[in-house]
Amino acid sequence: MGRSADLPRSSGEIDGDDTGCHVLHVDMDAFFASVEIRARPELRGLPVVVGGTGGRGVVMAASYPARTFGVRSAMPMGQALRLCPQLVVVTPDRKAYAEASSAVMQIFADVTPLVEPLSLDEAFLDVSGAVGLFGRPVEIARRIRRRVFQEHQLTCSVGIAPVKSVAKLASGSCKPDGLRVVSKAGVLDFLHPLPVTALWGVGQRTAEPLRRLGIRTVGELAATPLDTLRRAVGNASAAHLHALANGHDERAVNPAQVEKSISTDRTLDTDLLTEAEVCRELLRGSGEVAERLRQARWQARTIGIKIRFADFTTVTRVRTLPEPTDVAAVVYAETVRLYRSLKLDQPRIRLVGVKAENLRPAAEATQLALDLFGDHKPANDPTDRVIDALTARFGKPVVGPASLLRRESESRSVGGFNRSLDRSQRFTGPGGNE
Repeated sequence: MGRSADLPRSSGEIDGDDTGCHVLHVDMDAFFASVEIRARPELRGLPVVVGGTGGRGVVMAASYPARTFGVRSAMPMGQALRLCPQLVVVTPDRKAYAEASSAVMQIFADVTPLVEPLSLDEAFLDVSGAVGLFGRPVEIARRIRRRVFQEHQLTCSVGIAPVKSVAKLASGSCKPDGLRVVSKAGVLDFLHPLPVTALWGVGQRTAEPLRRLGIRTVGELAATPLDTLRRAVGNASAAHLHALANGHDERAVNPAQVEKSISTDRTLDTDLLTEAEVCRELLRGSGEVAERLRQARWQARTIGIKIRFADFTTVTRVRTLPEPTDVAAVVYAETVRLYRSLKLDQPRIRLVGVKAENLRPAAEATQLALDLFGDHKPANDPTDRVIDALTARFGKPVVGPASLLRRESESRSVGGFNRSLDRSQRFTGPGGNE
């Protein structure tokens, strides 16, 4: 891919002087929803959300037509349906999102090795070493956007700035399908009118003491004496936020960033009342987490659970294993032990989660075991590998624990919202047609 200085400008561009602006933040537009709409073009232009269809389902992603009704990510599905009765609800296809993410990230890697993914749908790029080959940062951003659309029929928004925090804000300000350059000279003019909550690290807990000081905008934060901020939010937060408000961000784009944990949780339509019901959810979560570990070629040394009760009280428990694992049966056994250690009496549980952390590459973990224990190797269940192969070929569900497959069958027979597009309706099984 050679240099091209005449890539067309998009109508969504907010141009500027990109001299010294070597950081790009690329953010896919309504990513999960866009992947679903790509698979089903008849949904284009409709209000579409991805998420759970049960009474306690939550919106994971919303298309831009859905957002015009006030529908947002993390909103309860019931509330979203009240705001937009004609909403089309699609159950999530995490494998499709991971595949689309991998393809997009490869486009970024074709431009520069300095890519720092933040999640499946966004990443920072340092393009300072790529300008000799591909042109100025704005030309690189145009190239990326064009390739993402032409090769994958998805759109993204790109912020270009001297530092990471400003680049991220810039991409958010030009969504959807936009590009914005914030020049070195224009950083403060861009930052200071923004609400203080736009800054990285200013959530509700931090925003409240700032509001008590009369600080509403980034400019007001920048003008506040550091000693005053320290008394309100503490030394570390004060220094960090004051620097960001003045356009200073020393963080480099770090391609060494790795996934710190892999987790899944599910809010149930009805409260779980028995250990058997909880164990079934732990089995489901353990299988999903273990599969994602194997797909990413990680093994986990620490396993954890999250339990949320009907009154929204949440407890977590973790345990570090003697050896790292990616085996579903090992993860499940540990989650059950952790759950039983809670010694609950007549619980009402609305959410069950499973987490794997303290990750290390699978090859490294195997070598460590060989070094420590001679010929001994970490447990490697061939059943998991067979299931992985069948899943890769046919999709889910094909093979799995009988209790889960039985429950899935019952769920399909019951159905859901008549507006929803359940993924169980998309596949007829191995050898079937979509």
